[in-house]
Amino acid sequence: MIGHRFTTNGAHFAFTDRWGGVSAVPYEELNLGGAVGDDPGAVRANRARAAGELGLRPADVVYMNQVHGAEVAVADGPWRGDGVPSADATVTTRPGLALAVLTADCVPVLLADPVAGVVSAAHAGRPGMIAGIVPAAVRAMTELGADPGRIVARTGPSVCGRCYEVPEAMRAEVAEAEPAAYAETSWGTPAVDVAAGVRAQLARLGVRDIQDAGVCTLESRDHYSYRRDRTTGRLAGFVWLNREET
Repeated sequence: MIGHRFTTNGAHFAFTDRWGGVSAVPYEELNLGGAVGDDPGAVRANRARAAGELGLRPADVVYMNQVHGAEVAVADGPWRGDGVPSADATVTTRPGLALAVLTADCVPVLLADPVAGVVSAAHAGRPGMIAGIVPAAVRAMTELGADPGRIVARTGPSVCGRCYEVPEAMRAEVAEAEPAAYAETSWGTPAVDVAAGVRAQLARLGVRDIQDAGVCTLESRDHYSYRRDRTTGRLAGFVWLNREET
């Protein structure tokens, strides 16, 4: 269920795999995406299972309506009613509030400055990386007191540059915006490496502690991949700070 998990100085990071849930084929099993055609009841059950596995209450996990843009939403608590924002990153200073990002090939980016008590979750697909969602998330964190030199960055399972084949014109467009994303598939055709682009953006911003899960979603049957399966579920990345003692 939780494929990767890290803790550092009171900040927690976690990435799911596709197992341990209740969704039926083709979303088997732990689909956490609510807009992919899966049964809503199964998604709610899966989200509750994932939260419980992490020691969180489902109500203390906030998701977003991801649109492949560069908008960042500040979360002061759970969204109210239908107030889930359309954004591709969230940021919070509230201890115990977990930020979630959904992916199925895009790069899930989890960021934390435990000293300042600020965390962020970002959804970096190819369009979002070009639009600058990761720099926008870091800027939002710094506005709340974070220092890029203290930020801990963890990127989760995503399609790798050896598998993300694109037309030559698209590779050129992406590389113009972010040269580090220029790639070639393992069979010698044009490709894009979004994760490499994200890491380069973070490094230029002064973030030094950057680690990747090292899993290609297209190659791994333990993870969802839109490019491989089209109709499929969504993985999640979660980041949160220790809940304050009461």
